[in-house]
Amino acid sequence: MNLKARSNEANGLYLTGRPEDTRVVVAMSGGVDSSVVAGLLKQQGYDVVGITLQLYDHGEAIGLKGTCCAGQDIHDARRVADKLGIPHYVLDYEKRFESAVMGQFADTYVAGETPVPCVTCNQEIKFRDLLETARDLGAEAMATGHYIQNRPGPDGWELYQGADAERDQSYFLFGTTQEQLSQLRFPLGGLQKSETRALAEEFGLQVAQKSDSQDICFVPTGRYTQVIERLRPEAMTSGKIRHVDGHELGEHDGIINYTIGQRRGLGIAAHEPLYVVKLDPERHEVIVGPKAELLTNWLVLKELNWISEKKFADLPEEGLPLSAKIRSTQSQAPAVLYNFGGTPVVELCGGEYGVSPGQACVLYESDEHPARVLGGGWIEKTANERQGKGAILSMIEGNRVKKGHEEALVLESQQ
Repeated sequence: MNLKARSNEANGLYLTGRPEDTRVVVAMSGGVDSSVVAGLLKQQGYDVVGITLQLYDHGEAIGLKGTCCAGQDIHDARRVADKLGIPHYVLDYEKRFESAVMGQFADTYVAGETPVPCVTCNQEIKFRDLLETARDLGAEAMATGHYIQNRPGPDGWELYQGADAERDQSYFLFGTTQEQLSQLRFPLGGLQKSETRALAEEFGLQVAQKSDSQDICFVPTGRYTQVIERLRPEAMTSGKIRHVDGHELGEHDGIINYTIGQRRGLGIAAHEPLYVVKLDPERHEVIVGPKAELLTNWLVLKELNWISEKKFADLPEEGLPLSAKIRSTQSQAPAVLYNFGGTPVVELCGGEYGVSPGQACVLYESDEHPARVLGGGWIEKTANERQGKGAILSMIEGNRVKKGHEEALVLESQQ
């Protein structure tokens, strides 16, 4: 069986009706992955429409490599569409992107947290706004070049890691809902990256050997502080650098210049290796300490997206054993998910170093590959083994008291 036949068999679209009577929108970034998706669906006979999003001022990005949705990428997507003979549209999402993605990116850093803007972009732009546009165009589904798999199960749509472990993008797609999964298709989910490039060569696409994007698309220089300073000038507030024991070690020019786990570039002298263990945005302080202070065993999550048929509200009191991933580049590790009065709490069985609020925690059915994705959420609070579960419960109770107080103030102001 040749490569195209194998990819077609492994990645059926689960759509009724004849392909020639079925419209599918392909989100085309200008890279090899989405270009091959468009080629595969065209080859299968679908009514393919390509859409590329202009997400930021591409005039500044022309000629810069390693970014997506830049001027050159839009040009490449258009050339691929012409080669395949499919209609292609470019939609201007600059204002929406700056507000929903870039703005949140800056606000998260200002709050002393570590953002994951690619997840936000998928949640707020690609799988919400663009999917709505696909429906308006009469499409039965929208296909992307992500390395992830979804298929209908006995109790709804199920999401799995991509077959290529090195390219798996499930970490960035944990926020996808059941409704969205029913309308999204990922034709590359069962392929290896090498097979995708081979298909691009077969289709005669000029992007066949184009390098993959590496940087955050709106930070092509890698200096994210420039973006934050432009969007939130007040973020560059100086403050103190303190040791975990409380004594002052020096000063800094803004907490946005530091991340949890950072060791180099602290600008202080010490007799032992010190790491950033906490950022305090209210006091504008950077807290440093030994590596042992970085070990995290407990997480409180917010905005949990749960796509398993096992309802989160029905989790057993002893918790649900599963696996968790804190960073996109690591493998998932054993964990336990608890429901503490409606608040999702994750115990990392082996602990994890350098975990920061603002990061995503993605939950899987097992630590095997490819594993089923059960959902995930954003890390709100952390605790180590010494602090234990009691610290987590105190944090949750503190959040409830604070929320109740804020709601009371709102009601009072409305009277």
